[in-house]
Amino acid sequence: MTRPAISFEFFPPRNIEATFRLWDTVQVLAPLQPRFVSVTYGAGGTTRDLTRDVVRTLHRHSGLRTAAHLTCVEASRAETLGIARDFAADGVTDIVALRGDPPKGADRFEARADGFGSSVELIEALSETGDVTIRVGAYPDKHPEAADIAADVEWLKRKLDAGAAEAITQFFFEAETFFRFRDACEKAGIDKPIVPGILPIENWAGAKRFAERCGTPVPAWLSDAFDKAVRDGREELLATAVCTELCSDLLEGGVDSLHFYTLNRPELTRDVCFALGITPEVSLQNVA
Repeated sequence: MTRPAISFEFFPPRNIEATFRLWDTVQVLAPLQPRFVSVTYGAGGTTRDLTRDVVRTLHRHSGLRTAAHLTCVEASRAETLGIARDFAADGVTDIVALRGDPPKGADRFEARADGFGSSVELIEALSETGDVTIRVGAYPDKHPEAADIAADVEWLKRKLDAGAAEAITQFFFEAETFFRFRDACEKAGIDKPIVPGILPIENWAGAKRFAERCGTPVPAWLSDAFDKAVRDGREELLATAVCTELCSDLLEGGVDSLHFYTLNRPELTRDVCFALGITPEVSLQNVA
C-alpha cells in the first residue's frame, strides 16, 4: 500500500493547560510529515484572535505548512478579508474557507448586512486576492440545513468552481458513506480532490454528541460495539481498531489522502497512522 498523504486539524487553546496540550500534540504528530495542518475557529468565530495567534506561531516555529480557518460569521467583508491579508503578510497562504456555525444562542446562520452571505461569496473574494490555496468543507452525510445529498453535492461544486482547490469532508463512520459521496461528486462533474475527514474516537459519548450536531448518522453496530467496550474497559483498543479499519478501507478504495480531526489529543491519531505504516521521518525542534 502506498503511503497516503496526511493532514491534521487542531483547535486554538483557551487556557495555559490547553496551550501545553496543543504543543504536545504538535510535537507528537509533526514527525509524521503532514502535508499541512489546519487551525479552527470556534463556533460563531469566538476564537478568531486565538486562531490567528496559533496559526502565526505554527507557521513561524514548527516548519509545518499551516492553513487558517476563515468564516463568514460575525464579521464584515472588510474585516474578513483584512484577516486574510494579515495571514498572507505572515506568509500563510492556505485558507480553509467556511460559512461557519451560528453564534451561540442562534438557531441558524444570519449574514451581516456588510458581511459575506455564504461560503461561495467568501471563496470568490479570496480567489480574487491572488496567491492563496483555498480548501472547503464537504458533507458525505446530508448537512442539517440541506434538502438532500444532491443539494450538498451541488453546493460543493459551486464552492470548487468559485476557486477552491480541494475539499475536506465532515467525519463519517463507514467507508461506503464516503464512496457513495465521491461517486455522486464525480457524476456531477467534480474533478478536484475530496479528502475524507477522519475522527479518531477518543471519547465515545463526546463523539456521539458531535455526530448529532453535525447530522452524522451513527451505525447501530458501532454504537453496540462501543457500549460493550466502555463496559469492559476496552474503549481505547476498539477506537484504534475501528479507525484503522476505516482508513484501510478508504485507502483500498483509491483514497490517497486522509485528514485527521485530532481534537488536540495526538495519541490515537498517531497510533492509527503507525498501524497504516505512516512512521516518523523527522524530528520537530524548538517549537515555542
